[in-house]
Amino acid sequence: MADIGFFSRLGNLWRGFLSIWISNVEKEHPEIAYENAINSMVEKYSKLKSATAAIIRRREDIDERLKKSTKDLAQTELELNVAVETSQDDLAVVLIQRKNALTTEATELGGDLGTASKDADAAKQSLLNVQGEIRKLKAERDVMLARMQSAQARLRIQEQLDGLSVDADVKALDNVREHIKNTIAEANLGQELSGSSLDARLAALRTQAGDVQAKQQLAELKAKKATQQSAQPQKTM
Repeated sequence: MADIGFFSRLGNLWRGFLSIWISNVEKEHPEIAYENAINSMVEKYSKLKSATAAIIRRREDIDERLKKSTKDLAQTELELNVAVETSQDDLAVVLIQRKNALTTEATELGGDLGTASKDADAAKQSLLNVQGEIRKLKAERDVMLARMQSAQARLRIQEQLDGLSVDADVKALDNVREHIKNTIAEANLGQELSGSSLDARLAALRTQAGDVQAKQQLAELKAKKATQQSAQPQKTM
């Protein structure tokens, strides 16, 4: 008994996993869910159609039996009248008994026919209802799948727009701007460092020294020229 209970629980667990898996598949593919529902309704319709046909056949059988019973009753009543008129009492008694039996049978068949007719009408109405449900389900499938496809298309477009968003482009441009600024700053820093280095200062000092020496030489040349001019004799008028 314990093993039976274990396997029963295991079977229930497997059916549960299978149901969840099928449910997830149907969510991802709603057309499968609708197709399964429609096929189930069509199968139900087929079974109901067979049952309705059987009910209608029973109604027709009862109707034929009632017609035969009514016909036999009319014939028996005719024969009974003849037997009474011809004073055939023994036949009249038999015919009376037959008439009573046929009357009872006709009454019962009439009741059965009424019930069978109601059952047939109800079965046909159920059949029509299932037909209507199938048509509604197919129409719903077409509408809902169309809406689903439209929603999926909108989501794909939205994803593409998100991938091409202005914010992403601006952010990328900001990175480029930052890189350019950093490069310029590095170049300026190199220039500043080169201007304050020892070699640069020595070169500037040499330039200044050259300027001082040149100025001294110029002053010496001017003084020498002035001395020469003062040493020359002045011309008399």
